[in-house]
Amino acid sequence: MKTKAKCSICPKGCELAPGETGDCRVRKNMAGEIRCTTYGEPCSLNIDPVEKKPLFHFLPGTPILSVATAGCNLHCKQCQNWQISQTRLHASRGSGARPADIAKMALKRGCPAVAYTYTEPLVSFEYTFDCCKAASEAGLMNVLVTAAYINPDPLRQICKYVDAANVDLKSFSDDFYRDICGGALAPVLKALTVMKKCGVMLEVTNLIIPTLNDSEEETKQLCGWVAENLGVETPLHFSRFFPQNKLQHLPPTPADTILRAREIAVEAGLQFVYVGNMHSTEGENTHCPSCGELLIERNGYSILQNRIKNGQCPACHAPVYGVWE
Repeated sequence: MKTKAKCSICPKGCELAPGETGDCRVRKNMAGEIRCTTYGEPCSLNIDPVEKKPLFHFLPGTPILSVATAGCNLHCKQCQNWQISQTRLHASRGSGARPADIAKMALKRGCPAVAYTYTEPLVSFEYTFDCCKAASEAGLMNVLVTAAYINPDPLRQICKYVDAANVDLKSFSDDFYRDICGGALAPVLKALTVMKKCGVMLEVTNLIIPTLNDSEEETKQLCGWVAENLGVETPLHFSRFFPQNKLQHLPPTPADTILRAREIAVEAGLQFVYVGNMHSTEGENTHCPSCGELLIERNGYSILQNRIKNGQCPACHAPVYGVWE
């Protein structure tokens, strides 16, 4: 009788018979060993501004090589990249690229870092890990853009080579994670604390969706948790929802809801609170939390001025959280 094997990467712990593929659609039991079927097969390779991740406190104004592989272990109804995240490898196969090729490409294109993004990079764990290692050995930095639905042990392994991450904290409600995403909240919160302890520079994004996760009470709980467990210096991005995928019946998030969420975060003591998918001068720029001096002025993904010197405010010389060079 052929024995099933249990995947150890994410909390779903899929038990797979030989030849079976897990809930993420890319991890497969291959002769008793579960590995990703996406190794060396990115479905997207692009050069992006780092601000698009979004990362506002990591090498502002620089280009970053964005690498995506098919698949995700969550199935979010609001996913904007569902064509590649909710598919199997054969439907999104791109040109082959080994880990060393990724590092060479970033160096050739003048990118100081590589981002693993667009889908869920951690379900393609072996490939993402080897790419991070190769990039690090080539003198590059690594960024994860992730929903962080991963077990602590593999996360600690890969964090050895990860410099920064933007984690999509989709809600502060377990019901939301179950009904909208097909997951749970607790593993994501655990992953965030693991990354913090590993020294990863963290930014957090929360997409606010009308009627689903837009209550002021939930926003207060989320902000309070971030402040207490990750630190008030952790940048928090509130993004505006637009109808897409399986939530096309919902309206766009009112701009006032996003701006109120930002107010709540500031009231909770968070020092760097931004807004996304909408224009807001207050929600795009970075100010010194000590003296209020304008540090970085942005317009969309463009940097109009960056006045941070040696990781410090030019006016009061207070250190500013982030990776600046």
